[in-house]
Amino acid sequence: MEADLAIAYERCRALHKQHGRTYYLATRLLPAWKRRHVHALYGFTRYADEIVDRTEALPARERAARLTEWSDRFVAGLRGEPVDDPLLPAVLHTIAVFDLDVDDFVTFLRSMAMDLTVTSYETYDDLLDYMEGSAAVIGTMMLPILGSSDRVAAREPARQLGLAFQLTNFIRDVAEDLERGRVYLPVEDLTRFELTPSDLRPDNPKIKPLIAYEVSRARRHYAFAAPGIPLLEPASQACMRTAYRLYGGILDEVEAADYDVFARRATVPNSRRAAVAIRSLLTRPGTEVSA
Repeated sequence: MEADLAIAYERCRALHKQHGRTYYLATRLLPAWKRRHVHALYGFTRYADEIVDRTEALPARERAARLTEWSDRFVAGLRGEPVDDPLLPAVLHTIAVFDLDVDDFVTFLRSMAMDLTVTSYETYDDLLDYMEGSAAVIGTMMLPILGSSDRVAAREPARQLGLAFQLTNFIRDVAEDLERGRVYLPVEDLTRFELTPSDLRPDNPKIKPLIAYEVSRARRHYAFAAPGIPLLEPASQACMRTAYRLYGGILDEVEAADYDVFARRATVPNSRRAAVAIRSLLTRPGTEVSA
């Protein structure tokens, strides 16, 4: 049993290392005993995302069936039934150790199911409904693992940080999402800048004001999230300061590229990643985070 659990945690860690380079680096600043639980949450969310996004050659009905089957296995595991799965034992163990709110996981799976049928969002409120599951609840899942001196006060900033990270990804990945037939930037925002989804192409300079607008919106989420980091347990603050700075750094790279999200995928240079991590480690716990 313990061997199977260790294998499941290692599977989650490998997924995290392969697909979440920025967050994985930040996670290495956590105490060792916390890391595997963060890997478990990442593995859960990544595996669900893979079912949705990495099986695009399959009919939508079959992809939905695969997601439902895996979700049912997860729910069965919550009931205490044996689970034959490469990573779910680690997730179920983490939920039990920290008494995580199962409703957060249900909400997350609802948003993953939306990705099978929803390809655009009319308003930002509509997008926020999707991001409630795909992003905000990730923050509330993480909070008990990170620990906090005031979990009530830290809850909304944790949600806001999840939203900030997700919107950063949407800005960076406009071209990649278009290849999947999805547009996450709200239609009302495109309309504001006299654009339609078909106008989202590399040779259209009218896109840049739209991207600048979304960057400013993402930065507002970061500003709302910043007060929560000093409320975390001291041993968790360097990790989240690093994640905060590196994801925010993606927006810096988008700005430095004059809001061109088609020429290349915005990434933070390795030299800056290392410097941010070191600076976060050297920052006194409780220090405010500038937005």
